[in-house]
Amino acid sequence: MSRAVVIVNRHAGVQYMDGLIRLALQQAGIDADIREPSSPSQLRETARAAARNGAAAVIASGGDGTVATVAGEVAEADGILGVLPMGTLNHFARDLGIPSDLREAARVIARGNTRRVDMGDVNGRIFLNNCSIGLYPRMVRRRESQRQRLGRGKWYAMAVAALSLFRRYPLVHLTLEVEGQIIRCKTPLVFIGNNRYETDLLNLGRRTALDRGELSVYLAKATGRLDLLLLALRMLVGRLKQARDFENRVVTQLTIETRKRRVRIACDGEVVRMHPPLVCRVRPGALKVLAP
Repeated sequence: MSRAVVIVNRHAGVQYMDGLIRLALQQAGIDADIREPSSPSQLRETARAAARNGAAAVIASGGDGTVATVAGEVAEADGILGVLPMGTLNHFARDLGIPSDLREAARVIARGNTRRVDMGDVNGRIFLNNCSIGLYPRMVRRRESQRQRLGRGKWYAMAVAALSLFRRYPLVHLTLEVEGQIIRCKTPLVFIGNNRYETDLLNLGRRTALDRGELSVYLAKATGRLDLLLLALRMLVGRLKQARDFENRVVTQLTIETRKRRVRIACDGEVVRMHPPLVCRVRPGALKVLAP
């Protein structure tokens, strides 16, 4: 492979692994230019420049949020994405069959096998795994607040966040337009997956395909306070079940309305605010990625 550009997210806990990344790529025979943008905006700009300047591949080194950011710019330029999974969960890499071991992941990139996969889009923001409204974005926001203020570990902070939300009993009132049908609902969580999650959701959720050109939409059934607590706890340990916990639809596009002026939405684990209506759609085969 000719020269590739590797984009390392310094805020994803990999700033001290440059040497290991460089060694793994060299051992795989990849001539790489490693770059470390210092902010989310610079990360996006670096990915855009690399993709548009004809890099053989733009390799994202970080978690799912980093990979999604880089992927959006790579797809826009019709470039090729490589992935070195360095985050906590690495759902996208796992569902593509990319190994979590750094050296093995580099060998996958070196083999040069390219696949086309789908991307999700909500109001122009790309997600590779899922986006959600309601309970999960609130939990992530509270978790990050605790980690910054109190220095708590990620999973402990998430558990505390779930318990604190139990006291507030948050529900969101939404109107969904799905294939011409209007659905009004009151729910603690709307979860929209890029392709279908076959068994459990979120932490242990898996997809058998990323190229079916579909979105899987899940509306949580919990409405009582105890049901909400159990939902949050099952979310933490990856024991959510579709039939028990959710109503499910498979679509290509949907629109979500709410009375709120801005809505918190989690895209691949990163929380942002958006102005409704939220238009979610699938981009079939929009991304070329190096994968088994």
